[in-house]
Amino acid sequence: MKIVCIGRNYAEHAKELNNPVPTEPLFFIKPDSAVLPNNDDFYLPDFSNDVHYEAEIYVKIHKKGKNIQEKFAPSYYNEIGIGIDITARDIQQKCKEQGLPWEKAKGFDGSAPMSKAVPLSDFADVNAINFELRINGVVVQKGFTGDMIFNVNQIIAEASKYFMLKIGDVVFTGTPAGVGKLNAGDRLEAFIEGRKMMDFCVK
Repeated sequence: MKIVCIGRNYAEHAKELNNPVPTEPLFFIKPDSAVLPNNDDFYLPDFSNDVHYEAEIYVKIHKKGKNIQEKFAPSYYNEIGIGIDITARDIQQKCKEQGLPWEKAKGFDGSAPMSKAVPLSDFADVNAINFELRINGVVVQKGFTGDMIFNVNQIIAEASKYFMLKIGDVVFTGTPAGVGKLNAGDRLEAFIEGRKMMDFCVK
């Protein structure tokens, strides 16, 4: 499986990092080795001094598809969850300054803690879902999928132009404002519509 991620999909997040608001989806890929399941502890890597959290809703692909039309996108996913796009921000900044890809800042081992997926039918509308991240009991990110610049179906349609979406792939849909640095000893709890989905620690 692969993780297809979209960057800068919430205007306020783009602004907090002094990035332009995109006019088309910005994609990058995380490999399957980035997945950190089962509320396993996340270990800070020794190659970065500025590791950030970015909480996001993801959808799980259950049908193989390529060049999917937006109107047909809903038939390609039926489960959602929440994940953390962990980013080595100092390395990412160096890559950006040199015009280089972001993969070593975004796709390193364990950089995608993920909750278990739950049926989309548990929620009324994929484009009207509230989610939040708490660190040490304090809410640091609150998101609403209705605020995304590109909605889930638009993301899937655009991504499938370039990447064959396969069963088991997941699509991270972007993070809202409020990202920040992780520190050893932090406890992260992630929620979808008040339902606790993740609870893990940073080492």
